Amino acid sequence: MTGTALAGRTPAGTGTSRHPLSGALAARRPLVCGILNVTPDSFSDGGRFDGLDRAVEHGRTLAAEGADLIDIGGESTRPGSRPPTLAEELDRVVPVVEALVRQVPVPLSVDTSRPEVMRAAVAAGASMVNDVRALQRPGALEAAAQLGVPVCLTHMQRSPETMQRDPRYQDVVVEVRTFLAERTRACLDAGIRPEHLVVDPGFGFGKTLSHNVALLASLDAFTGLGVPVMVGLSRKSMLGQLTGRDVGDRLPGSLAAALVAVQRGASVLRVHDVAATRDVLAVLDAVGPV
Repeated sequence: MTGTALAGRTPAGTGTSRHPLSGALAARRPLVCGILNVTPDSFSDGGRFDGLDRAVEHGRTLAAEGADLIDIGGESTRPGSRPPTLAEELDRVVPVVEALVRQVPVPLSVDTSRPEVMRAAVAAGASMVNDVRALQRPGALEAAAQLGVPVCLTHMQRSPETMQRDPRYQDVVVEVRTFLAERTRACLDAGIRPEHLVVDPGFGFGKTLSHNVALLASLDAFTGLGVPVMVGLSRKSMLGQLTGRDVGDRLPGSLAAALVAVQRGASVLRVHDVAATRDVLAVLDAVGPV
């Protein structure tokens, strides 16, 4: 499936559009989602792309490197971060969507939890919503249903400000899977089509190293939910804990994690390093199922 298969969108309740990731699932080819943080304080590249020109240039680079879609976020969700105002988030995200939708041949996703930003970004040309709060903010579920675009639901314990303050689970895999199943059901009840749903177990969002490793080892448990699984492990602190590497030196760990995730059923890889990830997937594809 080509990246442009994600570009079309149909209003909720109309048409018979197929899930934009279903072709890739049938072909067993995972999608690569390039990360475009337009924030001053994201954990890996905060401030590098928070100006319009730099953000658009990087978006074009991600597309040229082979991204199937580009995820644009105006709120840093690193541990301890505080959310921007609504006006700040709109000012960061919407101009970038408006510019990139005319300049790259791949679809755009908006990484937001606010219904106002979802509506504005989709009106500007975004084709997907990626919500780390799984549409739990007031009005978010209704907005996603009305917009009729695919949505990714992420598990997060508490909020970015507090999520890494002693996170605890009885069984992290069971509890995260149960949460995502419940949010999937809420979406279906709200009228979101099943083929428009993606789930993300939320690596690093209220998890210790042992929690993250357990989720990665049991990632195939989430494919049983019947929807594609997105994984965001690129450059994250768990890789630093495992390798002792600073954030700028975590490419090998990120690629290893991406490989493991695909082998355990991930359908979408959300990454900073698109070209390198593409190389890993090309080798895996040549070898075939393992």
